[in-house]
Amino acid sequence: MDATADLLALPRSVLLALWAQGVGAGSGPLQDAVRAVQGDDEPHTVEAPDDTAASGAGLAGLVALWASGPRDVAAVLPAPGDLAGVPAAVSRTAVDAGECVLVRTPGGSFAAVPEVEEFGSALEPGHLVRWQVTAVPDWRTMLLGSLGSLADAERGLRLALISATEALASLDVARWRPDAAEAIAALRSDTALRWPVPASLDGRRVRVLTTAARLRAIVTLATADDGGAVNLWQADQRSTALREVDRAARRAMSAATATPAAGPA
Repeated sequence: MDATADLLALPRSVLLALWAQGVGAGSGPLQDAVRAVQGDDEPHTVEAPDDTAASGAGLAGLVALWASGPRDVAAVLPAPGDLAGVPAAVSRTAVDAGECVLVRTPGGSFAAVPEVEEFGSALEPGHLVRWQVTAVPDWRTMLLGSLGSLADAERGLRLALISATEALASLDVARWRPDAAEAIAALRSDTALRWPVPASLDGRRVRVLTTAARLRAIVTLATADDGGAVNLWQADQRSTALREVDRAARRAMSAATATPAAGPA
């Protein structure tokens, strides 16, 4: 169950984007945001341009800086060959991390990429996280052109669900990996997911995030090996289908984090 829970956990960038767009002044909301994003990690550190107030600050300082005025925020979840609106200046590090937060404030536009270092054992894992903040051009138009709206994301998820069902049937997961089949069946249930997201997050975005998270977890389990494929061509066809499912899920998750100015619903 722990492994399944890990697969369904929201990326740090998604949590940070959701909290950063709504947190206001006051230490209480700020600490709630920091606790939600850090989770069981060691306290996050931040490296930012020297001319910003976030330089050398921790996560609380970074969120406080963003919360000091109006802002547009979104998380992006790129993969090799699919930059999904990531600014060129951070494309390599964002793809390596698989995630990034984009922020636009009166002080400029920035991208924050988490660099994660694991330590400890499988039984007691730990994570050191450093957010690398980089000044970038205004990213909003490029992101909207890449993601579309939240309604577009929902439509994409419906198609991805069909594709995932067909691909799983083709993979014949139950025959070659009964343990994976059981885990996938559990992931497809309607049980509510417990995430440390803001209480004010609307139901539509929660629904999109939940479906996207389940699809990404199913893809991870289903692509652990080639399954029932009898030749390389079949393996490639199935892998391609599931990569498209993951692409739709990543983009939907990103669209669910975007403020209305960055991506209208």
